[in-house]
Amino acid sequence: MVDHFKQCTMCKKIWTTREDFLADRELEINGYQADFEQLEEGLFYFTHLTEGCGSTLAIQTREFLDLNSGAKYEQRNTGKEDCPGYCRQIDQLDRCKAQCECAFVRDIIQIIRQRQEGKE
Repeated sequence: MVDHFKQCTMCKKIWTTREDFLADRELEINGYQADFEQLEEGLFYFTHLTEGCGSTLAIQTREFLDLNSGAKYEQRNTGKEDCPGYCRQIDQLDRCKAQCECAFVRDIIQIIRQRQEGKE
């Protein structure tokens, strides 16, 4: 049984809760890899900026789903005219304005960024 939220695979630091993880100023979200078959299986990438570490941690989207309270759309617009293609670019973390079922992930990314900056 796991008694913590996440552990760094390199330096072994443990974050007991998701809130501890998101509040850690030595973590930076730097990527998102979409899973177009099951959106909750997509991966957020975080870099552990602690001196001597620099590891990248991958965490499934499902771990952050409850952060989103905004609109959710049922239709996927990936590759269509109003799609900027952000979900196909791992390091693109901007908010997406397309009314697409994938857009909620972009809202979650912004919430994570705000928490990492201490703004929420």
